[in-house]
Amino acid sequence: MTNKKEERRRVALEKQIDENLRRAYEQDVSEEIPERFLDLLTKLREQG
Repeated sequence: MTNKKEERRRVALEKQIDENLRRAYEQDVSEEIPERFLDLLTKLREQG
């Protein structure tokens, strides 16, 4: 019975981690790229 309880706890923890990672990723994706970063990318493309 302990194994089933541990398994349920592990599954719940993995689900929580997945949800938190998904939420963090979605938040980052929705943010705009800073202008200075875009400028840097442009300069790098011009060099190479």
